[in-house]
Amino acid sequence: MDAFSPYPPAWIKNASHALSFHCPSCEALPHDAQRAWLNRYAPVTDALHRRRWQEFYECRCGTVWWAWSSDRPPSPYQKDDQGDRDEFRRGLF
Repeated sequence: MDAFSPYPPAWIKNASHALSFHCPSCEALPHDAQRAWLNRYAPVTDALHRRRWQEFYECRCGTVWWAWSSDRPPSPYQKDDQGDRDEFRRGLF
């Protein structure tokens, strides 16, 4: 299974929308999923003109769920863009 395939896999057909970024049944995180597919070929634009897309996951408990990429919690490994802009405005760069 290619998570970036332009063609949706059959297993996402009955996916439910998770309101939090984890399995709605057992609360497992996405990195524990058996399969994943990112619908990057049909992005949606929010009110601030940022792109977001659907991320589909098949959990080990058998639940298939999806959530918006914009709902994903921030990574501890990613530098905060807002903090960089604040420092730039204050003349620290």
